[in-house]
Amino acid sequence: MAGRLQNRVAIVTGASQGIGAAIAQRFAAEGAHVVICARRAEPLAATAAAIRAAGGSVEYSALDVADHAALASLVANAAAKHGRLDVVVNNAPSVTYAALADLTPETFRKDFDVNVNSAMVTTREAFKVMIPAGRGSIINISSINGLLALANMSAYGAAKAALIHFTRYAAIEGARANVRVNAIAPGVINTPATAAGFAGPYAEWGKKIAAQVPMGRFGEANEIANVALFLASDESSYVTAVCISADGGKAAELVVPSP
Repeated sequence: MAGRLQNRVAIVTGASQGIGAAIAQRFAAEGAHVVICARRAEPLAATAAAIRAAGGSVEYSALDVADHAALASLVANAAAKHGRLDVVVNNAPSVTYAALADLTPETFRKDFDVNVNSAMVTTREAFKVMIPAGRGSIINISSINGLLALANMSAYGAAKAALIHFTRYAAIEGARANVRVNAIAPGVINTPATAAGFAGPYAEWGKKIAAQVPMGRFGEANEIANVALFLASDESSYVTAVCISADGGKAAELVVPSP
């Protein structure tokens, strides 16, 4: 099946690489005009070039989603320019790895500004267009860290947990207008950031982590993009206020020592 997002307008944040880039490319391949943003202009332009080379329609803006005024303008301007807004994907992440004893309120707040507050801003602006139109899909990319706890990731995990619950609140407000809001909680996904994190002396650690996933491997960015496509399309027309785990079964498994 092709053309599931034909003539629709979709915004994807954090689309310079990894999951965001994969989602943008998948949406464009299904006929959407994608508006992408990220902090780094060069890789963002490369993502746009790849979309165009494949025959897709795209425009891009380099911005930091923590600049909430600029982000709000991006959403409002895209909707005004194209006369519609069908999908928003809140993907841009901020990941802090630090023990609680070393955290500052400013560092903790940064993960919330990027992971949660930016989603509130895009949702608020999107609702202004989607609710009167009586249609729309908002997809928040959370994390397995928003479902399960891991030492030294309290800022990121708390923010991703808050994003999941914000998803539910927004979904209830949008439901009567057929505006659906859902979340995806990926496990460890093979992205450039993951590759960098498990390079060199950490390579064996990465292999051990992958082996502990019930499916025995890390996920691929296109596998998350496929879930996002389902949530963006009419195939999920009665799905709202849910968080779909895409983690190879990791969040469902009770881990106990071997006998």
